[in-house]
Amino acid sequence: MKNKVCLVTGANTGIGLATAKALGEKGARVIVSCRTEDKAEETFEAIRREFPHADLDYALADLSSQREIREMAARLREKYAKLDVLINNAGSWFSTFSRTEDGFERQWAINHLAPFLLTHCLLPLLTQSKDPRVITVSSDSHFHGKIHFDDVNLSQKYHGLRAYAQSKLANVLFTREFDRRKNLPTLSSYAVQPGLVKTDIGLKHTLGWHGFAWKIRRLGGKSPEKGAETSIYLASSAEVKGVSGAYWDNCRQKNPGKNAQSLQDASQLWELSQKMCGIGSYFNQ
Repeated sequence: MKNKVCLVTGANTGIGLATAKALGEKGARVIVSCRTEDKAEETFEAIRREFPHADLDYALADLSSQREIREMAARLREKYAKLDVLINNAGSWFSTFSRTEDGFERQWAINHLAPFLLTHCLLPLLTQSKDPRVITVSSDSHFHGKIHFDDVNLSQKYHGLRAYAQSKLANVLFTREFDRRKNLPTLSSYAVQPGLVKTDIGLKHTLGWHGFAWKIRRLGGKSPEKGAETSIYLASSAEVKGVSGAYWDNCRQKNPGKNAQSLQDASQLWELSQKMCGIGSYFNQ
């Protein structure tokens, strides 16, 4: 990974931090995307405790805000000539319904619209790489998901698990449709199942009993380092170059759920996402 530039969102904790550490160890320049400068500095310290010579940078944005995503991407386009790997790792889980400043349900905004928009905004850098890769962290929760096209915000019938499964299904559909529509053969997209991982995703924005349930459930989970292995493999392995549009688990391709294989849903979701993000032409900028 020498001379490679990688951006990891949600890199200050859990799977994202483990991913950033591993890429730093491999010699890549790792840009950690965090919400605040304090979190970025804490991430630097955590990485350099193990890898003192890691080549690090940071980019700041609240990924629930489309304005901040666009501003972060603009700063990166000014600073860098290329981006080799984008890892859309950041994810959220909320027990209760509320909307972002853009008017979208928070899980939908952070888990799906943010990767969709950020990837679009960074295409000018990705297309300058000889082997650009976009990796989006999904979940086997998508097997239980459905895109509620009549109300993707789930404003009429909200449940945290339903919203999460829908957003993770959207990740897989995005990866597949991205591959179908892209106009650059060398640009590869991958969706990743990290597995059940011992992180705090189920504790940060949850009702008390939801948090308790997550504490019990994650006892059987793997470490963040194990959960990051597939993302790291896809970012660095020569074996997967050009193997685009697939769903990956334990460093192997895996058949996604039935709803993730619908070409009609993938196309409809793409058009809806472009509209929600105010994007006219996704690949032509």
